This record gives sequence, structure tokens and C-alpha cells, in this order.
Amino acid sequence: MPDAVSEPREITAAVVKEKGAFELAPAVLEPPRDDEVLVRVVAAGLCHTDLVVRDQVYPVPLPVVLGHEGAGVVEAVGSAVEKVAPGDHVAVSFLPCGRCRPCLDGSPASCANFNDINFAGQRPDGSHALSLPGGGTLHDRFFGQSSFATYAIANERNTVKVREDAPLELVGPLGCGIQTGAGTVLHALEVGPGATFAVMGAGAVGLSAVMAARVAGATTIIAVDVVPSRLELAAELGATHVVNGAEQDAVAEIRRITGGGVDRALDTTGLPALIGQAVEALRQQGSAAVLGASSPDAKIELPANAFMQSCKTLMGVVEGDSVPDVFVPQLLDLYMQGRFPFDRLVRFYDFDQIQQAAADTESGAVVKPILRMS
Repeated sequence: MPDAVSEPREITAAVVKEKGAFELAPAVLEPPRDDEVLVRVVAAGLCHTDLVVRDQVYPVPLPVVLGHEGAGVVEAVGSAVEKVAPGDHVAVSFLPCGRCRPCLDGSPASCANFNDINFAGQRPDGSHALSLPGGGTLHDRFFGQSSFATYAIANERNTVKVREDAPLELVGPLGCGIQTGAGTVLHALEVGPGATFAVMGAGAVGLSAVMAARVAGATTIIAVDVVPSRLELAAELGATHVVNGAEQDAVAEIRRITGGGVDRALDTTGLPALIGQAVEALRQQGSAAVLGASSPDAKIELPANAFMQSCKTLMGVVEGDSVPDVFVPQLLDLYMQGRFPFDRLVRFYDFDQIQQAAADTESGAVVKPILRMS
């Protein structure tokens, strides 16, 4: 019989009570339901999406517990859970509905109900796994996990079992940022051997894309950013060329390097001007993808005739078009083989340093912060 926990427990969580700030505070976590998993969170990555929600660029209701790159150990499971068991090491990823057309077609990252499930701050039935001491409402279920906490309730669908010989505190970002960059290269853009590839933005997602392009056998990999240290790291991780967009015309430089344009391009910034540059830097019949979080009113403008006549493709991608149960273990295998060194992106922080981790992310001082929950 599956283990169960029958009583609520008090935990520590990073609560966003008002726009712009995390505050460590006690919270009450209810037991897992039949299809849910109780995870003791070992570590959780801090992602740009956490920050834009903290700042209410995306209006998730407050107070809320964020965090969507959790990793930990299964402590208990609901009666209907079969995929994982107590003691398993897991990463926790986004939560698809499992019933819409994209989910049934094998593309859960394109779930038609993605926003309602991952950004509503509650379960679909309006309930919460978390509450404030004394019974006040605490919004949760962020990406089906709210892992900025010492314990989290996930669903069976977004809990991914991982190999136990891997460093568990490192695993969390594979559930979102790392799989987003790598998956877009390998799944959506289908970068292959001999391809030419450029990425706008050399943060965690962009650098993951660089590493994936190298794994895929691309022969020209161009990273564009304005932070010299990130460009240096990109070169160490597989970029054959780097372009400082503050000092050079990125499109002209990409065309010079490739002799006309890249086969595939990726924008990780969400900035319309850079999305336009990614499309402009493509060769005839090239394909570009956009996956960065833009402001809600942002619009992409392209010269219609030039776009049509160049036969280019521009696609939107969520979570790298990945199936986490398949792709997260694959990335972890590549890491353990020394072929996908995403640990080079990471800096660890204690949980109570979450404000500093956020500040370092915004300043560019760190690529991928991971919070240890010890």
C-alpha cells in the first residue's frame, strides 16, 4: 500500500506577500490527495519567471508561494500514485492537464490549460495545498509545486523520478530553465549535425541551448549577449563564436560568420527587438523560436513581404516542447557523462538568502541560483 500522511504539517516557505519581495514565513501544508506526492524539497532553482511573478508582471494572486524548479525526496504519495514511491529522488516540473489535445498528442508543454493550471494560485477546484497559520488563504500550486518551501505537494504528472547517483541539489533547474533551452534546440528547432545556430541571450536558458547545440553536432554555434562574462562562459561551453550586442551589429556579425545567416535561431530574452534580430539573422528557409517571457503588451513586428519571401519560420515554444519524464533523465545522463555540464551555470544559496539570490540574478552576477532548503 502507498504511504500516506494524514495530518497537516507546518513548513517554512518563501512567501510573496506584496509585490517585489520574498519573505520566509511559516505555512501549513495539507496531506497529499490521491493523485499527489509529498516531496521534501532539497533544493530549488530560482528562475526569471519567479521574479516576473514576484513583481506582478504576470498577475498571480497574492500572497503566494512561488518556486517551480524543485528537487527532493518523496516522503509520501496518495493512494492512486504509481509512478513514484517514498524514498525516490525526484525533480518537479510543470503541470499539464493530461486531457487536452496537445497533451493527448504527446506535447504536454503545449497544454491548452497551461496558464490555468500553473499560474492560477490554486488547484482547478479552487482549493489550496498551503494555508497561512490560523487558516488564512495562501496561494500556491505554482507550476503545480510551489517549491520555495521545505516541503511541497506535487501531482503525479509533474513528478519525475531521477537517478539516485546524481547530485540531487543540482537537479531542480532541469525541470524548467535547463530543459527549456536544451529542449527547444533538440525538439522544437531540431538542430542537427552540421547546423548553424545562434541564440540571443546567454543566461541559463541560452547557455543550455548552447550546450544542447554542441551535443546535437552543430558546427557553428553563436551566442549573443551584452555581458562579457557570460560570453566567455558560452565559449567555454561550446559556442564557436560570441557577439557582444552592445558593441557589434549582431545580425551583420552572424551573417559574416555564416556567410549569409544561420539555419536556426533562438531568442531567450522576450524582447521584441531581439526577436526581430533572430528572424533577420536566419538564412533563407531558416527557423527561429521565441521562448522568453515578454511583457503582457509586447508585440512582435516583422516586415511581412520580406518574411514571406524568405520562407522563414517563427515559432513559440514553452518548456522546450519537452516531455519531462523522458527528457529530464536524458539531460541528467548527459551531465553524468560529462557532455552537458550545466553545473557550470550554478551558484548555491541558503534558503534564507533568497533575496540576495534574486538580486544577483537581476544584476547578472549569477546565471542560475539554486536555493538549498537545509
